[in-house]
Amino acid sequence: MPSISELKAQLKQLNAEYAKIKDMPAEKRADFGKELNVKKQKIIQQIADAENAAQDVDIVPLDITASRDINADAPEFLTADFGSQHPLMTELDRVIGIYQSMGFDIMESVQLDDEYHMFDSLNFAKGHPARDGYDTFRTKEGFIPPAHTSTMQHRVLKAYKHKLDEGKIIAVAVPGRVYRNEDVDATHEHTFYQCEGVYVSETCTLGNMLGILREFFEKYYGQKLNIKTQPGYFPFTEPSLEFLIEKPAALGGKGKGGDWLEMLGCGMIHPNVLKMAGIDPTKYQGFAWGGGIDRLVMLRYGLGDVRNFESAKLDFLKEFAC
Repeated sequence: MPSISELKAQLKQLNAEYAKIKDMPAEKRADFGKELNVKKQKIIQQIADAENAAQDVDIVPLDITASRDINADAPEFLTADFGSQHPLMTELDRVIGIYQSMGFDIMESVQLDDEYHMFDSLNFAKGHPARDGYDTFRTKEGFIPPAHTSTMQHRVLKAYKHKLDEGKIIAVAVPGRVYRNEDVDATHEHTFYQCEGVYVSETCTLGNMLGILREFFEKYYGQKLNIKTQPGYFPFTEPSLEFLIEKPAALGGKGKGGDWLEMLGCGMIHPNVLKMAGIDPTKYQGFAWGGGIDRLVMLRYGLGDVRNFESAKLDFLKEFAC
C-alpha cells in the first residue's frame, strides 16, 4: 500500500490531467473526464483509509509541563518598541494604491464564503473538480474559505450595478486572502493573497484589459515590460487567457530575454456571470483578472521561497523592518 504522501502525489499528478480536457476533441472529453473521476475517487478513498489507519496508531503525548532546556540557546525576540508592517501588507498597499490611481474602487474580499458565491454564481458546473474536498477547504458546516478572490465577482457586480444604470462603468479591485489545499513547497502555499479586478462597460474589449494590466505591472515594477497572453480556461470567463510578462534582468537578478512568467489568469466575463448579477450581457460586457500578491513580491525582491511569508521567521522579516 503506498504511503499517504505518495497517494497525495498521485492525486496531484492526476489533477493535472484535467487540463488536457480543453485540448481534446469534443467527442472524447466526456469519456476522458469520467475515467479521470473514477481514478480520482479511488485514490481519495485510499487516502481516507490510510489516514483512518494512522489515527489508530498510539501516539506518545508531549509533556507540556516540562521546563525549557536551560542549556539550549534562548530564542531571539524583537523588543516591544520595534515593529513594522508585514512585507505582504506593505506591498498590498502598493498594489491598492496603483489601482486607485487608475480610477478603480476597492472592495475587500471575505474570509469565509458559501457554495453560491464560490461556484454557482461563477458558472461552475455541478460536477466541476474544483468543488471536490481535495481541491477546496470546507468547514464542517459547509462554509468555504475562498480559494480565489473571484468569489467576490458576483458581489462586485451587484453592488456596483447602479453605476451602469447611471451611464458609468464598473471598475473595482478586490484584494484578499485565499486558501488552497496545496502541498506546500518553495513555490506553493496553502494560504496566500490575491487581487481581483472587475471591469464592465458597454464597449470594453480585451485590448482595454491588456492595456490596464500592462499599466499596472509597469507601475508596480517601475519599468517598461514586454507582455503576452496564451489560452487558458476558467468557467467564469470566455475567452480565458493567461497573462505573462517577460522577466527583465533587474527583477531578481536572474532574468533574460525570452524568460516568460505567468502572472495571472484573465478574460472576458462570461455572459452567464453577468446574468446571475442582473446585468444584461447583450448590452454590457466586461473583463476580469486575478493573480497572486505573493508572487509579485517574490519577483520584486528576488525571493526564492514563498513559505517565508507565513513562517514568522525573524531573520526574514527583519530584512523588511523599518
